[in-house]
Amino acid sequence: MTTRSRLRSDSAERPSWLKARFPAGDGYARIQNLMRQKSLHTVCEEARCPNIGDCWSRGTATFMILGETCTRACGFCAVKTGRPESLDLGEPKRVALAVQQMGLRHAVITSVNRDDVPDGGAQIFAECINWIRRLTPETTIEVLIPDFMGNWEALQIVMEAQPEILNHNTETVPSLYGHVRPKAKYDRSLDLLKRAKSLAPNGKTKSGLMVGLGESHEELLEVFKDLKASDVDILTIGQYLRPTSKHLPVVRYYHPSEFEDLRTSALAMGFQHVESGPLVRSSYHAEEQVDRLDDKDGFKPVPTDDVITLVD
Repeated sequence: MTTRSRLRSDSAERPSWLKARFPAGDGYARIQNLMRQKSLHTVCEEARCPNIGDCWSRGTATFMILGETCTRACGFCAVKTGRPESLDLGEPKRVALAVQQMGLRHAVITSVNRDDVPDGGAQIFAECINWIRRLTPETTIEVLIPDFMGNWEALQIVMEAQPEILNHNTETVPSLYGHVRPKAKYDRSLDLLKRAKSLAPNGKTKSGLMVGLGESHEELLEVFKDLKASDVDILTIGQYLRPTSKHLPVVRYYHPSEFEDLRTSALAMGFQHVESGPLVRSSYHAEEQVDRLDDKDGFKPVPTDDVITLVD
């Protein structure tokens, strides 16, 4: 079966195990109001994450920086694409204030792709990390970054800010990249992850994959091997869910037992931690992933005496 025919396939009705908590309750409303007050975006909303009800009710959210408009148009993603506005230089401080107000012990920050600016927004990532260090030095920080179009100086800017976890998602298998991630390159993503580990050997690197787009089991295992060879510590595996009829169709839904089999295979390859399940997303229960790692050396916050109290 060709790549195109695999992606054209239509699957049956969504199975019963793909049920998520409805967004509601005081915790959800609190996070929603906070994001509006501070003019911040979350990938939870913009990417239509099925776990938003669960995460927001528990008082956690994944910040999406660099605006709400992406310069790419990946076939799986619900984030708006187009010509972005100029970078918001006040955004890093507002993110840090929100982290402090939410009382997060682990903050996750991702972004849209900003191929329109020379460093891809790397400096804004670094400033978010630095502001969180100043406000809440005990908070561990995970950044889910784009590939910066292979600009390794941009990667170094982020790594010099010392996030505890550097996350970059591979998303799918190489044979599907042209349709799923048309502006990305599989080898470039692997290179980024390996370079990140070399820049911060004591930090943790992480990557994630979607399944159900037409990949084979053997292709998934090959990606696992490539990621392990790139010194990735943490792997997430989740079911692709079609955001709208304009996005790529789901070729098939994986049964929970298949996710467990994938998890077992990945752990056997030597990953320190693997999250695998129908509703698993890159930042889903990220704070628990930190707790479960055997080696905590990579999660020690950078010491600082410059601690600021909440001012707004």
